[in-house]
Amino acid sequence: MQSRASMLIGYLFLQNLVELECESWAVKGLNIKYATRSSRKGFKAGALKKGMEYDYAKQCEYVAIFDADFQPEPDFLLRTVPFFVHNPEVALVQARWSFVNDNASLLTRVQKMFFDYHFKVEQEAGSATFSFFSFNGTAGVWRAAAIKEAGGWKDRTTVEDMDLAVRATLKGWKFVYVGDIRVKSELPSTYKAYCRQQFRWSCGGAHLFRKVAKDILTAKDVSLIKKFHMLYSFFLVRRVVAPTLACILYNIILPISVMIPELFLPIWGIAYIPTVLLVVTAIRHPKNLHILPFWILFESVMTMHRMRAALSGLFELSEFNEWVVTKKTGNNFEDNEVPLLQKTRKRLRDRVNFREIVFSAFLFFCASYNLVFPGKTRYYFNLYLQGLAFVCLGLNFTGTCSCCQ
Repeated sequence: MQSRASMLIGYLFLQNLVELECESWAVKGLNIKYATRSSRKGFKAGALKKGMEYDYAKQCEYVAIFDADFQPEPDFLLRTVPFFVHNPEVALVQARWSFVNDNASLLTRVQKMFFDYHFKVEQEAGSATFSFFSFNGTAGVWRAAAIKEAGGWKDRTTVEDMDLAVRATLKGWKFVYVGDIRVKSELPSTYKAYCRQQFRWSCGGAHLFRKVAKDILTAKDVSLIKKFHMLYSFFLVRRVVAPTLACILYNIILPISVMIPELFLPIWGIAYIPTVLLVVTAIRHPKNLHILPFWILFESVMTMHRMRAALSGLFELSEFNEWVVTKKTGNNFEDNEVPLLQKTRKRLRDRVNFREIVFSAFLFFCASYNLVFPGKTRYYFNLYLQGLAFVCLGLNFTGTCSCCQ
């Protein structure tokens, strides 16, 4: 109850600050409105849809979208809107995220590596080659006409941003990613908050694949190459196959293989391909080479969550359409201020992640078996490290204290 009360007080306090700020600018003659809604129906998609229904919103040609923890620079619109003016086919201008707490812990440093790869490889490359890339849900500007033509915001999945991007692409609209424009934001500082965020994104992406696969195949204004890229590369491989295959191969099949001599794993599958992916990631992070081993072990654990999320979304299993807001501490990490949400006593199941603990026990058993009975394979060193990673994350030894959630 104390935690819920703290959250409610903090939420009302922030609402009041935003309302006062809008009123102060309105007094100065700026055409600014402050609006809220009484229900959470449709979650973020519902809020965006409701916002577009106001008369003043209908008069706007462009719509800029920011999550609560994002801090755009004063010249953000001056640097993004010209892309629309000079090209009437552009529907979206996506800016890059930067982070105020990327050096706060090992957890946030690993996240930064993940997002840097996402922006540089997936989004910048997609924009440069005029292939599909998705809206990130924030730090972007949309052309209002494109939103309307695509059918508006829909709450059929937990990734309303990706949903709109797909429908706009099928209508022939183009997107532009501008990496030079950066918007400050905050990374989840606890392991559980990060897992919830990744589950929502992974589950929503797989669920959207189920919803739009037929629409992509039958689209008339999209080239065959772009259809193949969207269905095979963007959705099937990245959202479903990659996390599922990685989890099953490295966390299940590889450990079991030490006990079954007849189970042969090709070296290219367990070593060469991961090495190539590692090199691609390392090129973007020369200053962070020392934490790459931690990144590898961390991603090994996260494949378990992403696989569960992908299968939940694809087959509409439990929690497939559940929206859980990613909690941020709101800390000033330079001044080390006290977080808004105070520490509270948690039950054992809230302090310990049992899935990770069970997996760690399995990996430690396989590693010990391989050490005592080496056979043809000697994977025990890697398996011990994987098991240790599962233990550390199972006990929340990475990131800030989970009691702050």
